[in-house]
Amino acid sequence: MESTRRPRLSPAIADLRRAVRELLPETGLVLVGLSGGADSLALAAATAFEAPRAGLTAGAVIVDHGLQAGSADTAAVAAGQARALGLDPVLIVPVMVTPDAGDGPEAAARTARYAAFEQALAGTGAIAVLLGHTLDDQAETVLLGLARGSGATSLQGMASISGPYRRPLLGIRRAVTRQACLDAGLPAWSDPQNADPRYARVRVRQRVLPVLEAELGPGIAEALARTAETLREDADALDALVRDLVEEIYEPAEAGIGVSAAALAVHPAALRQRMIRHVVAREFGVAWERSHTLAVARLVTDWHGQNALDLPGVRVERLGGTLVFSAPRPT
Repeated sequence: MESTRRPRLSPAIADLRRAVRELLPETGLVLVGLSGGADSLALAAATAFEAPRAGLTAGAVIVDHGLQAGSADTAAVAAGQARALGLDPVLIVPVMVTPDAGDGPEAAARTARYAAFEQALAGTGAIAVLLGHTLDDQAETVLLGLARGSGATSLQGMASISGPYRRPLLGIRRAVTRQACLDAGLPAWSDPQNADPRYARVRVRQRVLPVLEAELGPGIAEALARTAETLREDADALDALVRDLVEEIYEPAEAGIGVSAAALAVHPAALRQRMIRHVVAREFGVAWERSHTLAVARLVTDWHGQNALDLPGVRVERLGGTLVFSAPRPT
């Protein structure tokens, strides 16, 4: 059904609609990942307006993580808001989250959430899930990556399009989404975890970014987002070059994949390490840390008969002039 809501076209609402319009796919069904918070609710409202005008169908998927008392009620309220906006279908997907699994509760919840999105995509045939990450989220991501020493990959932040996921609001400040909800008369849910200083992202939001703004001047969040965009452009170009280079030096090996050490040696360290990461990601589905990549690079640049390396998900040894990448041996 079509929404009966007719908010005035405020600057905030216009900005949201423009951002969504620029990132909608050409055809099909899109789903908004909706929590009921201001960011995703403003995104849902803008999508409900723009999608039909672009010839698309728009729905919503609400993930109930079950981590807080009343989470089912919160999900039900968000679903009601989505239907009132005219979104259809509207799915509520309960998930099980193990808070102490893996890298902590945030990572566990994220893993469960994206599994729910994949389920919704498969069940509805949707083309994309639109996510409400804002410029502020991007700035926080870049700062967290910088603090962890994660290198250029983490400093790229989040991509506006990544597979079926689209993030129209990466150029929109969080304050704009809140204002858009106020202008449209949409009551947004406030997640108490977003104010819990036990989480590193919350500390960055509440303490680190305000100090940077106070000491270095306004515009820090925008500068961090620009940095992410610049690094992503550079990384995309380098990744395309690496794919071509690796194709030229691949060779089958008895135990796995062989790569010429001499061919790796002629390239600068940045390319050589990207080539190594590309091999293990493509062939073994493994994302290595820098220390692992450097250990393999030393088999090229500092070869003196070292033993094979047993690294996460991959075994690497140098046989003559070839690096052989293979599956780990059973223990």
